[in-house]
Amino acid sequence: MPTIQRRELIRKFRALGYSGPFSGGRHQFMVKGRKKIRIPNPHGNDDINISLVKEILRQAGISADEWDKS
Repeated sequence: MPTIQRRELIRKFRALGYSGPFSGGRHQFMVKGRKKIRIPNPHGNDDINISLVKEILRQAGISADEWDKS
């Protein structure tokens, strides 16, 4: 099953203009203007399932093309 490393996820969101991650509640989050996305923290494993990444992208309104170019 395809995965992405957490630090790569954060790098890509920064390339898309998000700042953070910031601590808050159960998850860290990143912000861009009024948009706020939660960053998962996979305990014991640094990899995040790609299906979860796709859901985060959908909620953030980021297209697959934008993501691939970042």
